[in-house]
This record gives sequence, C-alpha cells and structure tokens, in this order.
Amino acid sequence: MVARKKWSELGSRDRRLIVVLGVFEVVLLAAALFDIRRRPAEQIRGPKWLWSALAFVDIVGPLAYFTYGRRSRSA
Repeated sequence: MVARKKWSELGSRDRRLIVVLGVFEVVLLAAALFDIRRRPAEQIRGPKWLWSALAFVDIVGPLAYFTYGRRSRSA
C-alpha cells in the first residue's frame, strides 16, 4: 500500500503541478458548462441536463462533452 503524503511533505514542483492541474480542471468545467448553457439543444447530442451533470465528473466529463457531446454548428 502506498503511503499518502501530506501537502507539507510534497516538493514545490509537485505542489505546483497539483495546483496547475486543479486550475485546468476548473477552467475546463466552467468552459463546458458555459458552452452547454449557450448552445442550442439541437447542437448537443443528448439532453443538456445530462451533459451538465456529467461535466462534474473529474476531468473526463468536460473532455467527453467537448469530444462527443457537441454537434458541429453546420449540422
């Protein structure tokens, strides 16, 4: 079993990486929720409420929305 380290035990490089990834995840979540809200339902594959809920699943939810959930604007 791997022992978990406390924040104070992490090196400065590890701390920076965690903070940067956390900020990236929050920005990606905000971008997905903003896009879901402003995009017409016809341009989204599936119900908007479902994609809004899935967007909160770590980093996978927003990435899935941007990859599979949006239809092209010309469609």
